[in-house]
Amino acid sequence: MIYLHLFFEFFKTGLFAVGGGLATIPFLYEMSAKTGWFTYEELANMIAVSESTPGPMGINMATYVGFETSGILGSICATIGIVTPSVIIILIIAKALQAFRSNRYVDAAFYGIRPCSLGLIAAAGAIVAKIALFNVDLFMQTGLFTDLVNIRALILAAVLLVLTRAVKYTKNLHPLWFIAFSAVMGILLKY
Repeated sequence: MIYLHLFFEFFKTGLFAVGGGLATIPFLYEMSAKTGWFTYEELANMIAVSESTPGPMGINMATYVGFETSGILGSICATIGIVTPSVIIILIIAKALQAFRSNRYVDAAFYGIRPCSLGLIAAAGAIVAKIALFNVDLFMQTGLFTDLVNIRALILAAVLLVLTRAVKYTKNLHPLWFIAFSAVMGILLKY
């Protein structure tokens, strides 16, 4: 039954996460709360792993969650679940594209999807920032403001911002260098 549940949850995510891999993060955040398959901290780790491995982020995350939840068969079910809506929609669009190619309503619908994609990606960014930079759960337990902010993560984010925007020698480097730097710093700082 877990395999069907994995397929269904990721089918819904694949159906409604318009805008790419980052748009899946709000759905995964909700899935974490609903199913308990992973914590928000594990979600942050999944995002990091999915961003730094080859392939689409949404599919990488589905495969990761499926494997962590239920092994290889779980990863296959989750991956098929997230991909299936796209395949179905692409087949339908390809079949009907010639008939609706110049239809102004279809054009308007695609234009209207853009703000939805932007909203999903912005929500994903806010969730990632909340998970990575703030310890809300620890703050709720202790009530100490010093426990609210993850100082190491904030310093790393500030250093990356300076390196990518202000330092002449590093701002034009390929993003993979910054991903590798962040991974090394995360290991060294035990973050």
